[in-house]
Amino acid sequence: MATTLAADRPRLWAPARHRSFRLLWTGQALSLLGDGFTVVAFSWITLSLTGSTLTLGYVLAFQAVPRALLTLVGGTLGDTWSTRTLMVASSWTRSALMAAVGIAGLTGHLTVWMLCAAAAAFGAVDAFFQPARVSILPSVVDEDLLAPANALLGAGARTAAVLGPAVGGTVIALTEAPVAFLVDAVCFALCGLCVARIRTRPRPDAPKATPEEKGPSLGARIREGVTFTLRDPRLRTVVALDTAVNFCYAGPFTVGFATLADQVLRGGSATLGVLNGALAGGAVLGTLVGGAVGGRPRVGLLVAGLAGWLGAGMAVLGLAQNTPVVIATVLAMGFAIGYQGVFGLSWIQRNIPQDVLTRVVSVDMVLGYAAAPLSLILCGALAGTGHLALFGVVAAVLAVTGLAVLGSRAVREMR
Repeated sequence: MATTLAADRPRLWAPARHRSFRLLWTGQALSLLGDGFTVVAFSWITLSLTGSTLTLGYVLAFQAVPRALLTLVGGTLGDTWSTRTLMVASSWTRSALMAAVGIAGLTGHLTVWMLCAAAAAFGAVDAFFQPARVSILPSVVDEDLLAPANALLGAGARTAAVLGPAVGGTVIALTEAPVAFLVDAVCFALCGLCVARIRTRPRPDAPKATPEEKGPSLGARIREGVTFTLRDPRLRTVVALDTAVNFCYAGPFTVGFATLADQVLRGGSATLGVLNGALAGGAVLGTLVGGAVGGRPRVGLLVAGLAGWLGAGMAVLGLAQNTPVVIATVLAMGFAIGYQGVFGLSWIQRNIPQDVLTRVVSVDMVLGYAAAPLSLILCGALAGTGHLALFGVVAAVLAVTGLAVLGSRAVREMR
């Protein structure tokens, strides 16, 4: 019996047999590679023009704020329009923006205000791509392939997120910053080309307004998506944990890692690089293992287990004084994040109706965007009192989150 069940379980690489999934995987990887290029290119060219870290902060804020504000709009349009069309339009628009910045930089006409405007436009357009890239998957692969498909997409995304800044920095070092924008433009153009060739299944028809009636307004549809997300206790739990994980990524895995590497482990930037590599490597490994295992485990228990695991890891990081122990802990935390992420995302894609899926995804993303700056500010303040306080507070929050999850029977029985 065990052998039969194992044979019936989709293999990790099964989604890759589908041409449309391969195109989606390639397009997403190119887009995220381009995102990594963008961060490095905007940062380096701003510092080259002004030498001011304050101005750099303004430029990055001009990119982040429109993305956060418009993600709900992008998610709402994704439930009305074609997600593939949104992804293609966003990719080609971002390509044109990056090409314009690169050409202006090479010809010596680039100014700080042009950078701010380009950053704001990039963030706004990106807000339409990000929810769509998550919600398009159920229309590309069958339901039983969602877990391995999410695993392959997640592994590609995490790898691209690491390679993007590294390759972008290398391009700038070998040439100059404007050239990185041109390479970035090519990445987004190729992404749009890949996504345009995807064949998606038609989504179930949503109720349509009669000619005498007007459909709900954009604001009303956004409210419907938020209400739908908050009304379901299971969905609330998954979104809350995603927000908590984003909170952990932003502060503890940036400010916290830097504090550990500098003040506790005394290893400097090399140790900081190793810690970030361990986190990324663990997440990729966990994602692939989750996809290989497949099946439909109790997602609620996985959610609670992840919260507890991360909380215990934070406590260890607060107490540890030994580099190998810290690296092993970070690796294990990354593994858990990657493993649970496969099943949590698959659960959302499998259980949320197609006519509201992109809005739910956008709510999840917006909460993550909101958690990141709060985490950075809080962890920055706590780091001044010592790394133990920083990791201790986060560990306590995660422990409470895990206990709250276990307190709901509906959540515990999620599959």
